[in-house]
Amino acid sequence: MKIVIGQGSCGIASGAKKTELEFRRVLEERNVTDVSIDKTGCIGTCYLEPIVDVYNGEGILEARYVNVQPEFVADIVEEHIIGGKVKEEYRISDEDAAILAEQNRIVLRNCGLINPERIDEYINVHGYEAARKALTEMTPEEVIEEIKISGLRGRGGAGFPTWFKWNAARQSEGTVKYIVCNADEGDPGAFMDRSVLEGDPNSLLEGMIIGGYAMGACEGIIYVRAEYPLAIARLEIALSQARERGFLGRNIFGTDWDFDIRIKAGAGAFVCGEETALIASLEGQRGMPRLKPPFPAQKGYWQKPTNINNVETYANVAWIILNGGAAFASYGTEKSKGTKVFALAGKIKKGGLVEVPMGIPLKDVIFETGGGIKKDKSCKAVQMGGPSGGCIPAELFDTPVTYEDINKTGAIVGSGGMIVMDENTCMVDMARYFLDFTRKESCGKCNYCRIGTKRMLEILERITEGNGRDGDIELLEELALKVREGAMCGLGQTAPNPVLTTLRYFRNEYEDHIYNHKCTAKSCKALISFEITDKCKGCTLCARQCPVNAIKGSVKEQHKIDADICIKCGKCAESCKFSAIEVK
Repeated sequence: MKIVIGQGSCGIASGAKKTELEFRRVLEERNVTDVSIDKTGCIGTCYLEPIVDVYNGEGILEARYVNVQPEFVADIVEEHIIGGKVKEEYRISDEDAAILAEQNRIVLRNCGLINPERIDEYINVHGYEAARKALTEMTPEEVIEEIKISGLRGRGGAGFPTWFKWNAARQSEGTVKYIVCNADEGDPGAFMDRSVLEGDPNSLLEGMIIGGYAMGACEGIIYVRAEYPLAIARLEIALSQARERGFLGRNIFGTDWDFDIRIKAGAGAFVCGEETALIASLEGQRGMPRLKPPFPAQKGYWQKPTNINNVETYANVAWIILNGGAAFASYGTEKSKGTKVFALAGKIKKGGLVEVPMGIPLKDVIFETGGGIKKDKSCKAVQMGGPSGGCIPAELFDTPVTYEDINKTGAIVGSGGMIVMDENTCMVDMARYFLDFTRKESCGKCNYCRIGTKRMLEILERITEGNGRDGDIELLEELALKVREGAMCGLGQTAPNPVLTTLRYFRNEYEDHIYNHKCTAKSCKALISFEITDKCKGCTLCARQCPVNAIKGSVKEQHKIDADICIKCGKCAESCKFSAIEVK
């Protein structure tokens, strides 16, 4: 029997290591010696971590336990491990199990199922068979053609056809070429690439081997942000084991092709997600974009032909080569083929990773796969594409998730982040948050981005602080359009998107802030106040929770809030059991 504990970043943050230690302690205490304990990555259902899978001696899953804290371990050991009876109380629900079972998992096919630190487990699920097939049975041109048939588009943001970039690098002159993986995942709320790196790093390496062979590269580089220490550690293990097996290095798979991959830890600059800024960082320079052309496929790293794709793009490649491009193209739509991984975050019940076919309606991702909105509140919008994306209102949730249809809303698919917002989210403040992020992350090279985003942010801050002026909306729109048209790189060109989309769909909230001095969502502190109504029973709980002693009153009498002292933290309203505190 084997116990497997999910130990991606989400699992560890939820206490998975403590759970593992408790399993080891209890098993030793009960003198159970025929049970092994193993680890795996995130399976996607982050809201259920720590997750513990119990397999029998034949490797068949007997039970998946969720939210397993150390205090539950003894029960599971006594009843299941020793007693042979599944502990139903901690078992995954049928609804949550169905959410996993109904997904079309290509990128996430091994995440949460294998130990990412053992290459043998990857090999046992057909790992490196695609690389062997490509290098020994196919020409580089045939590999590129298979990727073309698949319709795979870059999963990093722009959705550019993968085969075209590979072919451009292959046709470029020169014997020294590079293939680069952009693992600099910087969007707030996005963690797709991190989970693949932590849960199935060999799928990335195999995809890069195949891509490197197709374009004639001599070296691969994984540019990953240093804030991903677990991902880097598991990548280093995977690279070492791949070299030991002869999958990297000299004469791979008995061919005359030499190829290796190394890791470059980046400093976490958002702008380094842009390919020319990434290349500058790789060369030891400050991460700043340059004008194109020439494109990296012609002159990239050290002025040599270079191809750059992100983790999710490469993680699809081995599956495509092994199963055929037509099999991948059978998912999705005519122009947006295959599956897409999304990170669900924000006011969503079932936060985590999902992999669904392209073309699925947005509402299905949020309300079926994601389980809907926390506390069953109404959904206001979803931010797609990170700071470079835009807000899509609930009335457009019938929109199919394709590159073309999402672009029509003013947002982008991007790398796959979805931040879900409920009725209590202020869209003006949301635009301010994302613009503050892009303003801080601007490299400062061009005036439109450096100064334009700063001036836009100043206006948004003024509006959310209750000091909006007549004409601010028009000025915001003017600045946004100029920044979008004049900025040099993708960061600046897309920075205004959250502002433009919220102005497009939630203009009334901007007007309420400016002309009525009111925050519709009752979120902006400068525009709200707290008042205790006659529902108050005088229990004193709110007064005890107030951090600044702004609430006064006697026991069993209606209390009052001193508005001059109140810092509007909201703890009083959260703690009141009688709904006696209203936000005005």
